[in-house]
Amino acid sequence: MEKLKIPYTIIVEGKYDRLKLLNICEARIIATDGFGIFKKNEKLALIRKLAEKMPIILLTDSDGAGKVIRSHIASAIPANRIIQLYTPQIKGKERRKTEASAEGFLGVEGIENKLLYDLLSPYEDESAYLAAQENPISKADFYEDGLMGKEDSTRRRDALAKRLGLPCGMTSNALLSAIKLICSYEEYKELVKGI
Repeated sequence: MEKLKIPYTIIVEGKYDRLKLLNICEARIIATDGFGIFKKNEKLALIRKLAEKMPIILLTDSDGAGKVIRSHIASAIPANRIIQLYTPQIKGKERRKTEASAEGFLGVEGIENKLLYDLLSPYEDESAYLAAQENPISKADFYEDGLMGKEDSTRRRDALAKRLGLPCGMTSNALLSAIKLICSYEEYKELVKGI
């Protein structure tokens, strides 16, 4: 595979995630050093500054720690300046580790190159980001379709996430951002019918 040329800065958790992506694409890739992002105000300031110039891609692991890091970064940057990408929750352990993570899912570094390539390939130019900005799927649709504000909304969001190969436990805002990137309005409505 020829390396992708991604114009956006990609934010990942660790140096091994960064090295993995450097095999797949040419891009500015910044590692948060895991929870180090909470102590390093200068790194968050850099990410904030980069997001002012061009949207950033946020690609953290699909586990609890990844969600916390993602949430911290997302709280510091306007939502329209973040492209939220998610890896599926795949059971396993990275080769360099002796044990699987606490939740037993592969991190970015453990995901197959082809899957990451396919995940990032729409972002070689700005068209995918611009299309997502214009996508009409909204919180009103989520409410109408029982994905938020209802008794079983969490279960319904998890079912929809699973059908899309996204991690379970996503908030309504996170799932909405992801769906706007990967589904047209019509595709979304078809998927919702089946849950």
